[in-house]
Amino acid sequence: MTHEEIKRHRTESILKEIIPEALATLDDGRINGLSVTDVVCSKGRSDAKVYLDKSFLTPKEQSEALRQLRVVSGYIQNHCKQSEGWFKAPRFTFEFDEQPEYQNKMEDLFKQIASRKSAEESSDES
Repeated sequence: MTHEEIKRHRTESILKEIIPEALATLDDGRINGLSVTDVVCSKGRSDAKVYLDKSFLTPKEQSEALRQLRVVSGYIQNHCKQSEGWFKAPRFTFEFDEQPEYQNKMEDLFKQIASRKSAEESSDES
């Protein structure tokens, strides 16, 4: 792992902690309770994608939250700069994390395969 990759991973880790703090300081109930699942910085650390948990939101609430997050992204950027003493912080883009859904689908598929396999084995033994 190169020195630059280490710095990028460190920045991502710090942002995963700071962004929820910044969201919690806001008075908007639509976004102050959102949890950050992951942060991925660009190679030069000038941009960062922030992935959020969408498990308790309807599609309409998700679009409202994303719209509001675009409005307050400058505030979140300033919060990150001030709390860490950085000269600049990445520009944030917010997305809802689709990974948990994919993981659940994969787990369901594996369960189906296992149950079919056990059903085949029990029928072979008869």
